[in-house]
Amino acid sequence: MTPASTGASTSVGAVTSVPSTSSTRPVPEAASESRMSPGGPGYRRMSLALFLAGVATFALLYSTQALLPLISGDFAVSAGDASWTVAAATGGLALFVLPMSALSERYGRRTVMTASLAVAVTLGLLVPFAPSLGALVALRALQGAALAGLPASATAYLAEEVTPKALVTAIGLFVAGNSVGGMSGRVITGWVAQEWGWRVAVGVIGVVAVACAVAFRLLLPAPEHFRPGSLRPRVLARTVRDHLAHPLLRRLYAIGALFMTVFGGVYTVIGYRLTEAPFSLPQGIVGSIFLVYLVGTVSASAAGRLVGRLGRRGALYAGGGTTAAGLLLSLAGSLPVVLLGLVLITAGFFAGHAVASSAVGKTADVGRAQASALYQSAYYVGSSVGSTVGALAFHAGGWGGTVGVGLVAVAGVAAITLAGTRAAARAAVVRPA
Repeated sequence: MTPASTGASTSVGAVTSVPSTSSTRPVPEAASESRMSPGGPGYRRMSLALFLAGVATFALLYSTQALLPLISGDFAVSAGDASWTVAAATGGLALFVLPMSALSERYGRRTVMTASLAVAVTLGLLVPFAPSLGALVALRALQGAALAGLPASATAYLAEEVTPKALVTAIGLFVAGNSVGGMSGRVITGWVAQEWGWRVAVGVIGVVAVACAVAFRLLLPAPEHFRPGSLRPRVLARTVRDHLAHPLLRRLYAIGALFMTVFGGVYTVIGYRLTEAPFSLPQGIVGSIFLVYLVGTVSASAAGRLVGRLGRRGALYAGGGTTAAGLLLSLAGSLPVVLLGLVLITAGFFAGHAVASSAVGKTADVGRAQASALYQSAYYVGSSVGSTVGALAFHAGGWGGTVGVGLVAVAGVAAITLAGTRAAARAAVVRPA
């Protein structure tokens, strides 16, 4: 297959310059020899550090998701109301990821990531003591805002410090840490909550996140290719405007948001479905359902190979198709079939997310933190929308309503990817290789 028919850009390895007046400059080509690569100095420490950062981020960000039925019962609220403990965290992250990325351009990726984790884990230790749903939602919003410094800064750090050929794999490992964090957080909270309640469960996650944050700071190598940028609002606004004017980046932002709409909706509501008839599973077993996140770890790590075989657009089509198949299977009344559906949804989502986020890092060679921040902002807006709309759809039409929301989002991914394929084909006709 030709790149124009399968890739998210005309070449997997191509880097498209995004005009920007940001003072962050691309690393000179000669300096690429000193960047980290698999087997080279610092690569293993860097990979482990960002893996642990991903674990802490997703364990904290979604610490209440598997516990929503218990939170609903404790505060006597509906699924839609309880879902705000998830939506507030992802919404806070979406709102603050761009300002945090600007700070990382000025003060450095490692500094901002360290500060973000420190504040987030501190708030995580306060969450168990929330006296009301309103207080819990407020703490979760602050926690999401604090975590905003990590995702975009991590992607920008990798784009600057890792060789271009290893970038997709490196980002895939970071995304794999996200999946492990999301999985372990939900599994741990499920079993702990079954014995001691949801407050003790989120407290345990806070302690785990503290350990991950300390290890992250000790392991992450100091950046060698970072160039300080400007905090001037006009410069930042111009950089953001340039990124939003780039057609490929706009498509990638929309794709990330739509993938996360599916994922946020499914995993916010699945606990309610599995604790109700006909399944009626206990909380510990429901938490263990999130072990399917291990599939996401594998698919995210394999994203680089998938792109090499199918091209970026081909990989996005594959991720969307796998997700849609999983949604349809999840409608079944058989628990094994529902679990298979969750496996496919998870595999498709994490593959699509890894492909789209790495494409952003390759496309923007200046103002990378802002480009990544815009992707993360769109991504977590999708999570908030998916969590809220998915819960409302479940309340109105049961699991079928949530699946319907997911299928509409997947159709959007396919339509946007197809539009990119056609645009690349037209460009190839005008300017043949």
